Amino acid sequence: MLKNTGTGALSYRDAGVDIDAGDSLVERIKPWAKRTMRPEVLGGIGGFGALTRLPERYKEPILVSGTDGVGTKLKLAFTLNRHDTVGIDLVAMSVNDILVQGAEPLFFLDYFACGKLDVDIAEQVIRGIAAGCERAGCALIGGETAEMPGMYPAGEYDLAGFAVGVVERAEILDGSQIKPGDVLLGLASSGAHSNGYSLIRKVIERTRMDWLADFNGRPFADVVMEPTRIYVKPLLALMQAMPVKGMAHITGGGLIGNVPRILPETVAAKIDVTSWAMPPLFTWLAQEGQVAWDEMYRTFNCGIGMVVVVAAEHAEAAMQHLTVAGEQVYRLGTVVPRNNDEAVLIR
Repeated sequence: MLKNTGTGALSYRDAGVDIDAGDSLVERIKPWAKRTMRPEVLGGIGGFGALTRLPERYKEPILVSGTDGVGTKLKLAFTLNRHDTVGIDLVAMSVNDILVQGAEPLFFLDYFACGKLDVDIAEQVIRGIAAGCERAGCALIGGETAEMPGMYPAGEYDLAGFAVGVVERAEILDGSQIKPGDVLLGLASSGAHSNGYSLIRKVIERTRMDWLADFNGRPFADVVMEPTRIYVKPLLALMQAMPVKGMAHITGGGLIGNVPRILPETVAAKIDVTSWAMPPLFTWLAQEGQVAWDEMYRTFNCGIGMVVVVAAEHAEAAMQHLTVAGEQVYRLGTVVPRNNDEAVLIR
């Protein structure tokens, strides 16, 4: 028989893990998760695994998966004590990624890790995740809350997200049909989304920017914490209405790094920088941080969160369709033959 050789009995709570707090969080988030449910989901939150059917309308369904985090934008959330929108960012980064292959997001799982669980903060975060799932039309079917004493500074946490979607095999978007003469459409971003925040934080530190300062009619804190735009519903509707040849989610790497990912090696994207209005945040970052524009275009979305490639004869109809759906759309440029290794020509 094992004996306790210490001077007092220990519990998991003594070691820094509060099981009761974790159980309380699960109960709090169940109503928010329930709002995201789809008819394909079997069961609810709390099981060892989540069960989901494939939608019956797909003849040859292909699953598409993606995972991402929020990055150092979380550091600003800690500084500002704003936790209600980073969950939207988390969902957006994964569902927008799988969307560009033509996939309809089916379900989402989150991973929330902290040193000591603050149930109120965690609930705010997960409510944001549920809100993001509603915007994307996918179900929040589960996740993991990991309380790990000593792993994170007090008051901080980390997030990861995992999305799974489905696309008809014959309708997978891979960019292979893109050719010279096709048109590049840009959908406006809501801000910096969730990329480039290590540089943003550096500029804020250098300028000692006041979080409450008026910035183009809004508090600066609101501008830098604006959640990532989720493009799922309008772009799924566009793909049902007309042929789309390719899409690029403008994340880390900016326009220069992401547009080439969908282009055949024989073509390049010629982008006119005067075709859209540069949001004030990016002009401020370039000026106050003394960041060269080449660096800006490879670090930030610079106001364009998604690029859509369509045939020239469908460009006007696509713009109208997306505008009616609530998107701000710009005609960025065209696809041209590639003459050298430069896949994106920003002029």
